[in-house]
Amino acid sequence: MSTGRISHWIGGKPWDRDSARSGDVHDPATGRVTARVDLADAATVDEAVAAAREAFPRWRDASLAQRTTVLFAFRELLNARKDELAAIVTAEHGKVLSDAAGEVQRALESVEFACGIPHLLKGGFSENASTGVDVYSLRQPLGVVGVVSPFNFPAMVPLWFVPNAIACGNAVVLKPSEKDPSAANLIAALFAEAGLPDGVLNVVHGDKPAVDRLLEHPDVKAISFVGSTPVARHVYETGTRHGKRVQALGGAKNHMVVLPDADLDLAADAAVSAGFGSAGERCMAISVVVAVDPVGDELVAKVAERIRALRVGDGRRPGCDMGPLVTAAHRDRVLSYVDAGLAEGAALAVDGRSHPVDGEADGFWLGPTLFDHVRPDMSIYRDEIFGPVLSVLRVTSYDEALDVVNANPYGNGTAVFTNDGGAARRFQHEVEVGMVGVNVPIPVPVAYYSFGGWKDSLFGDSHAYGPDGVHFFTRTKVVTGRWLDPSHGGVNLGFPRNT
Repeated sequence: MSTGRISHWIGGKPWDRDSARSGDVHDPATGRVTARVDLADAATVDEAVAAAREAFPRWRDASLAQRTTVLFAFRELLNARKDELAAIVTAEHGKVLSDAAGEVQRALESVEFACGIPHLLKGGFSENASTGVDVYSLRQPLGVVGVVSPFNFPAMVPLWFVPNAIACGNAVVLKPSEKDPSAANLIAALFAEAGLPDGVLNVVHGDKPAVDRLLEHPDVKAISFVGSTPVARHVYETGTRHGKRVQALGGAKNHMVVLPDADLDLAADAAVSAGFGSAGERCMAISVVVAVDPVGDELVAKVAERIRALRVGDGRRPGCDMGPLVTAAHRDRVLSYVDAGLAEGAALAVDGRSHPVDGEADGFWLGPTLFDHVRPDMSIYRDEIFGPVLSVLRVTSYDEALDVVNANPYGNGTAVFTNDGGAARRFQHEVEVGMVGVNVPIPVPVAYYSFGGWKDSLFGDSHAYGPDGVHFFTRTKVVTGRWLDPSHGGVNLGFPRNT
């Protein structure tokens, strides 16, 4: 079977030279290789950075009106081709089309936020801070910035960063995941069609050597990263050691606390959608349900009932609720946690290994899996599994539930289900997590707020997109000025000539 080639986008056009290394891109629902993706070496990354560096001065000096014209045009093109982009995501990642469409819609929200950049880049002005002296601030772009995005949201996560970076006047080198690379190329082509000057956005495909070169390159001023915590720590430490500004968003172990007064049908629906949507391959997926006595038995029964009704299959087929995992290797890794959970004594309430599948036998399948009576010392609780495995941990009180959440090294997202406003308010105040949902299982902020966790879920000071994103991709300059007044003989009003 012949396969296509996916290559880099550098200097406003596809890269057409021979690559020393390449990798397979699979259709996760069939297991077949559909393309080969070129993997960049250091020289190719240098070429992309050089193109961005050359393009930066012209783009930095472009008016805000010019920048917003490009952003608005890109928004219209992206909206017109959102179904095509969603289909690409499903074909290479495996998530069902409805999930992929939702991903693209959230990406559009970030683009729309960036369209408001003239308002967001306004500085401050203080007249007469001292007699005849004014002080004002400017926000200016950094230069060339790098974006390293993960496989689980190949359209949305790049568009968390790229529109803000470009709107602020920077030039960008984007390194998407090599597992599902095509979405990034379509994004670059749409920006070019929208009128973005050549070299302002470049795409290099690759693995660790490409990332390390971006981290070390002296012309790259900042790095935005989303991925696992070990890699986020490496990105943060390496990038900052080389003098870069870094925001590195890491892994998660998101808890959903269900208090005794909660609507259990609502909680069960939420646990299933948040635990198994996109096959659990979300940094905001719920992976632990903390059931506060006495709701455990009833809640587990309701969740199990809903899991058994889920339709697992090829995401392009109508009616499928959950697709395959992204690669065979990742599927096997997640399967190993099912074995570990059994070995460690957790109760397997629903075994996803035997879940029926509406798809080809060679797809990377694992059905939704539910463990009950999980303890914090078990690997299925400690580790970020990043797959369709949901654990139920039982506690006796609100305080014990809070202690469980706060003791976890991750602090990305959490949720509480309750009908008690006082309990919800207390939880949002006391929990040590960056994003909190109240009767909302996946509390991803809208585009005009910012996304980011605490503890081992974030390295750096800035969250992604929204106001934090604008601040990350700009630096502040403060000007203190005094102007002599010619109508008073060149003497600044209020000052003797010798001052």
